Amino acid sequence: MKTRSLAVAAATTALGLALAGCASQPAPEASSDATLSVVASTNVYGDIASSIGQDLIEVTSIIDDPGKDPHEYEADAQNQLALSKADIVIENGGGYDDFMQTLLASADNADVVVLNVADISGYDQEPTEGAFNEHMWYDFPTVTKLVDEIVSTLSEVAPANTSTFESNGDAFKGELSGFMEQEAELKAGHEGTGVAITEPVPLYMLGAIGLENKTPGEFSESIEEDTDVPADVLQETLDLFSSKSVTLLAYNEQTTGPQTEAVLAAAEENAIAVVPVRETLPEGKTYLQWMQGDLDAISAALGG
Repeated sequence: MKTRSLAVAAATTALGLALAGCASQPAPEASSDATLSVVASTNVYGDIASSIGQDLIEVTSIIDDPGKDPHEYEADAQNQLALSKADIVIENGGGYDDFMQTLLASADNADVVVLNVADISGYDQEPTEGAFNEHMWYDFPTVTKLVDEIVSTLSEVAPANTSTFESNGDAFKGELSGFMEQEAELKAGHEGTGVAITEPVPLYMLGAIGLENKTPGEFSESIEEDTDVPADVLQETLDLFSSKSVTLLAYNEQTTGPQTEAVLAAAEENAIAVVPVRETLPEGKTYLQWMQGDLDAISAALGG
């Protein structure tokens, strides 16, 4: 389980003080009665919800800066207020964005519907072997289930717009089906090909393509938990590139440091393709555009 999750950190006390000061400030404008309020922990889920609800919903994404490391999130009063007014909340769950539970507990919003993506996935979150991979947005079967839940929940809250939500949801799932077909095609030609990662972020996608993660577990775990990688483990990781044991490096470009940069340099020095992966939307991209781009980059790295 990720210990370096999207954390409230030391901001909880400051948040309480900020909220106390909000009593004398004007509240944000409420959306119209016909507009549902959706709050998502990251802009990944915010974009998915927007694609389904479009102008019938108002979406607030708590983490929406494409240049910021999501793990550095600190709670603020504005986000707390958004949660207090939300009709629907979408959180990743699985230990990834635990700050949402803290904020929700203080939001005093008994009527809000919370969609927890890790729970929706149906995966065992406490496996007997290995750790649960909480990076659900790279798992298209789970995102398909999430879309169904969003459509169902929006339709329950605003039944007059059910046909619109269903139509938008079907179109979105059609794109996801195309992604899964592309994964299957890549798997048919490249199953068993060795790859490396800096963090487990893209493992659902890589696994669906049948690629084998050769990275020492202790390396990716240390990077994910923001601890030093032992020297021998780092060398073992670097050797993957000099020995050409891997065809590509999936590199989390949002959490970098000296050890991940050393791995990136080793990949580039040995002409190993680098595929950037992320935890929030790239600038100017929708979720569907982003995922298509990642699949295309993997396909190019594998030689088609």
